[in-house]
Amino acid sequence: MIEIICGEKGKGKTKELLARVNSSVESSNGNVVYLDKSQKHMFELNNKIRLINVVDYPISNCDEFIGFICGIVSQDNDLEEMYLDSFLTIASLSDEGDIVKAIEKLDVISEKYKVKFILSVSKDKNNLPECAKAKVVVAL
Repeated sequence: MIEIICGEKGKGKTKELLARVNSSVESSNGNVVYLDKSQKHMFELNNKIRLINVVDYPISNCDEFIGFICGIVSQDNDLEEMYLDSFLTIASLSDEGDIVKAIEKLDVISEKYKVKFILSVSKDKNNLPECAKAKVVVAL
């Protein structure tokens, strides 16, 4: 399952994502991972949440990012939820085709390994590809 929190830059997507991840960890039976483009939010996250700074790794395109996600999933059989802040940036997605490809692959990973992905996307809902619009849970 994929959920998307979308909106233009500065609308409060990260604040919404942080609130969701911190509340979900209390009711989660498995592990929770938060991917970001910096360590900036380390002290805002519950200490049970694993923060990964994606910028520390040499990821330069969609395929490398999906491989990175698969590596995380393969190393943690108890992984239940993965929160991806600044999704377009950390996944190195530049055009609509890459966004569609990434979401389709995340859908497959989610279904097969029972991991829920919650994405923060810096785009207005109307500017998202059709496959992403149906997954929007919060539009800011």
